[in-house]
Amino acid sequence: MPLHRAATAALQRLSEGTAAWAIPIFCLGEFVRVVSHPRVFDPPTPALEAMTSLEALLGSPSVRLLTPGPAFVGLLRETLATSGARGNMVFDAQIAAVCLEHGARTLLTEDRDFARFAGLEVRSLAHA
Repeated sequence: MPLHRAATAALQRLSEGTAAWAIPIFCLGEFVRVVSHPRVFDPPTPALEAMTSLEALLGSPSVRLLTPGPAFVGLLRETLATSGARGNMVFDAQIAAVCLEHGARTLLTEDRDFARFAGLEVRSLAHA
């Protein structure tokens, strides 16, 4: 993938740094889904190997795993209403809502669709 090196470097800086950073729980399953998909990668990564990589990343002392809490449903409703997200964009709205619930305001992504969610700053790997 064209951005593999940039993504790996950004994750290494985050995981070895002291600044707090986070991964929305929804991104774990999505990562495994994509890297293990035989139509996306040839060869695909075995799902358990992908999980091992995630578990190593989650071992960073500065990382937090963002999981839905009591405010999540209301934030998801608000995020859907203000962004107009529907269909496949609902998945992104879940990520936005869980980030907002935990006070995570900057999202490192190449997916420009996240710019539609109020309260989040989208940062490209090129500016990480």
